[in-house]
Amino acid sequence: MTANSDRPMIETRDLTIRFGGHVAVDHVNLAVEPFVLKSIIGPNGAGKTTLFNLLTGQYKPTEGRVLVKGRDVTALGPAARTRLGLGRSFQLTNIFPILSVLENVRVAIQSRKGLGLIFWRNYLSFPELEDQAYAILENALLADKWAVPAASLTHGEKRKLEIAILLALDPEVLFLDEPTAGMSQEEVPAILDVLDRIKAGRNRTMLLVEHKMDMIMTLSDSIAVLQDGRLIADDTPEAVAGNETVMAAYLGGGMKNG
Repeated sequence: MTANSDRPMIETRDLTIRFGGHVAVDHVNLAVEPFVLKSIIGPNGAGKTTLFNLLTGQYKPTEGRVLVKGRDVTALGPAARTRLGLGRSFQLTNIFPILSVLENVRVAIQSRKGLGLIFWRNYLSFPELEDQAYAILENALLADKWAVPAASLTHGEKRKLEIAILLALDPEVLFLDEPTAGMSQEEVPAILDVLDRIKAGRNRTMLLVEHKMDMIMTLSDSIAVLQDGRLIADDTPEAVAGNETVMAAYLGGGMKNG
């Protein structure tokens, strides 16, 4: 994909979607610069996941546009946007439970390289894929689990595996929709470590929807705040934490964890 390098990686212009009489996303103008981690926060029903669905092509907007590196992709569906480098994780894990952890990642690499979804047959013909998969598992802090069936992982480990599978598809932009959903408090730091490792590489743009404010404040380069589908703030974590409009509308007067 070719585009001007000075363009934002992701940009929206008056992005709007209505469901009947309800405006779920209301004329949102958002810019995500390359190689940053931008978090999208807001109360339940603010439009965060709906915005993700618009950006990744699951929904078509009622009005407005979505641009990727300056290219208008508003008319493109999810598959076409994936081919342009957008990758998304969902609130529910999506893995092959009977395959090993390594095989889950290898299959994703095979898919990206156009080698087909070969599960047990012929994978030894591609030893370099095994090496690539193992390196991804190291970054996802799952290397010690490479041989076990994915079904035997804890919920937190399955979320790490989902991120590893997403990395195996080599997207330029990672959309992470509540990666800690359903996790125990003890499992959250491991996901934080994985996302911090990805961010430190400075070779991928990341958009994160998450409710845990301590995690948001630690990871984010910038934070966009939605309320009733409208963008009410988009700034650094420090500026958002001190924004009276945000505190009144979303946080009830103070930043809260959870």
